[in-house]
Amino acid sequence: MSSPTPSRRLAARTLRGTALVAVLGLTLAACGGGDGSPEDVAAAVEEGGTLTVWAWDPTMEQVAADFETANPGVTVELANVGTGNDQYTALQNAISAGSGGPDVAQVEYYALPQFVLGEALADLGPLGADDLEGTYTPGPWNAVQAAGQGEGIYGLPIDSGPMALFYNAAVFEEAGVEVPTTWDEYVEAGRQIHAALPDTYITADTGDAGFATSLIWQAGGEPFTVDGTDVGIDLADEGSARFAEMWQPMIDEELLAPINPWTDEWFAALGGGQVASLVTGAWMPGNLVSGAADASGDWRVAPMPQWEEGGAATSENGGSSLAVMEASEQQELAYAFLDFAAAGDGIASRVEEGAFPATVAELESEEFLAQEPEYFGGQRINEVLAESATEVVDGWQYLPFQVYANSVFNDTVGQAYVGGTTLSEGLQSWQGDLTTYGEQQGFGTAAR
Repeated sequence: MSSPTPSRRLAARTLRGTALVAVLGLTLAACGGGDGSPEDVAAAVEEGGTLTVWAWDPTMEQVAADFETANPGVTVELANVGTGNDQYTALQNAISAGSGGPDVAQVEYYALPQFVLGEALADLGPLGADDLEGTYTPGPWNAVQAAGQGEGIYGLPIDSGPMALFYNAAVFEEAGVEVPTTWDEYVEAGRQIHAALPDTYITADTGDAGFATSLIWQAGGEPFTVDGTDVGIDLADEGSARFAEMWQPMIDEELLAPINPWTDEWFAALGGGQVASLVTGAWMPGNLVSGAADASGDWRVAPMPQWEEGGAATSENGGSSLAVMEASEQQELAYAFLDFAAAGDGIASRVEEGAFPATVAELESEEFLAQEPEYFGGQRINEVLAESATEVVDGWQYLPFQVYANSVFNDTVGQAYVGGTTLSEGLQSWQGDLTTYGEQQGFGTAAR
């Protein structure tokens, strides 16, 4: 994975409170932007210097080393200050303090709008990012742009998370269940697998904002709209309602393994066959290989289940970018590193180490598509995952305070998983919470 998801799954409650308020309180004005140019970037590389990069993605170590080799005058000080939310908290603390932050930070797509609005990130367009149109698949490219907050490109994609169905073929075969192609079939497959193998569930879900919003996205929902500081929230729109109606029986009929994701128990269940599938982002293979090694050879990848038979719509789950901090005094040199990592030679080394690319060239290359990982029984899984990247539904926006939103998901929607409310009621409760929070932060927030 590059990035993403474990972090997203981590409880984000640490972002609640003064740090986040301080960041957002700075904003609601124009976004930041560098004054440099591509010529300045080239000159900065020639001059050299020391860059500080905060990133948790392990593939960045090789990228940093390669960048130093290619540019002998540059030193990259790479630091892992925590995954996802842990890093965001550290980043926000540094922003509030006005010192101690990096030149470059890894930022997930869902968190970008919050930092853009906080004027914490430099606009990369003038530095050269304006010339990268067409380099990336639409989902990641849209995500690094201003997301309704004005003009600008505030990160370069380093990976993507087009969704697919990862499933344990041995479990499906033992249960005598066909691989589902629609969500209705998925629910029915959940019933059949649990009936045939009582200790086995089709998947695990204890309430996950990323999963829920990805399914709403695939269903055509647009619950969040952002236009500058005007935010609309409608978690009863058609896509949201469709998700709630489909997923509620999975809860009511106890078809979901009550196992929290990214725990040792979860990986053990994936490796032992007690959890038979995941519908998640394309960064998942490396996690299965390392975390569920006992199931090597059993897992396969299929297209994401569809809302309509014969459909091909997908959405994104996870994925992250590299961004240049507005406070950096070396924005030009920092951009040179981004360009190397996300648009240049760094891509190859990251893909070689298991990252799923966001770049069109890599996704279309025969070498990439022809890979036949042993863990997946020699299946050419990248063909499925790359195809998913081309079918992502347009129009999705994250809230400019999505980090906070995800952190309170289980306080509202998550209650449906423990009884006492339904997903639809939980979504409405979430909407109320987010509307109130947005207004408290100074947004023009309206429930649509």
